[in-house]
Amino acid sequence: MNKIVAYARLLRIPGLGALAIPSVIGALTVGVSDLFTLAILFGIGAFAAMYGFILNDYADVELDSLVDDLHGKPLVSGDISKKTAVAICVFLILLAFLFLFYLWRGKNLDDYKFFALLCIILAGVLGSVYNLYGKKIPGSDFFVAISMSFLFLAGALAVGIPNIITWIIFVLTFNQALHMNIIEGGIKDADHDYKMGVKNIALSSGVRVENNAITIPISFKIFGMGIRLFSACLLFTPFLIFGYSYNIWQLVILLVATLGVIFFSIKLLSIKIFLRKKIQKYIGIQSFLRYSLVPIMLSSIIDPLICLILIVFPIIWYIILTPLVGERLFRPRM
Repeated sequence: MNKIVAYARLLRIPGLGALAIPSVIGALTVGVSDLFTLAILFGIGAFAAMYGFILNDYADVELDSLVDDLHGKPLVSGDISKKTAVAICVFLILLAFLFLFYLWRGKNLDDYKFFALLCIILAGVLGSVYNLYGKKIPGSDFFVAISMSFLFLAGALAVGIPNIITWIIFVLTFNQALHMNIIEGGIKDADHDYKMGVKNIALSSGVRVENNAITIPISFKIFGMGIRLFSACLLFTPFLIFGYSYNIWQLVILLVATLGVIFFSIKLLSIKIFLRKKIQKYIGIQSFLRYSLVPIMLSSIIDPLICLILIVFPIIWYIILTPLVGERLFRPRM
């Protein structure tokens, strides 16, 4: 049983309900909603997410060993070997391409499918560079951000032709990934990144932890809130600029959820004492609020029932599976 739990933690099983969704949303933006296609794309998204996290754990074993709270990670504890982790990564790559070509069985490889394949390859390459060398390359967070955007775009290109909504969500995905890695990750790891000579934007900006007190410079706060506010504006552009239909209740809910994300972003950027559990809590709440924003935005464009499922499914998946792997709700071991 302990081995099963270790593998579930390594694969980030509780988080896959949300992490595998972007490629599914990509397909929905181009009008594809049949369950089989969406399930295949969900599988590809899941394999990509698991690959990225395992490779990151593989590269960060020494760094994670410096943090007591991360000693329960399978590669740090030794429950799973690094060699096994590499083998799983290779297997996940094969599964992702197998699923993709199964989706296209009996169909011609047109330009859009070719670009979808290219997006997945680029996503894998950029994500791998970030995971393996990102700690030594300043600004490498942009690599993983565009990698996640490419994965979303691949879901649209694999089954259709992108439109303005697709491109808006493409940029939103980039923004969210950028904030997650630069701002959230920079604050979360500020107590130990410097010990391993990590070169990232947070440390370069002056984020520091001394005697359990954390210093977050105003420039870093402005950058983080700038990303959040730009994303907030993008969420409303389909209706206010491009003339897409909407419901008043939809905009009200979208506004409330957006303000929730902004509120917890401010809370995170305003902390004075470095408390990892509190930081993890703020990041976890932001993540689930953030994942609800795009489905709410799409609720007048695609089937509202599908949008509701996109909002509820990741939360239910997470709440059910998290306790089974011995983790704490909204406090991911990152």
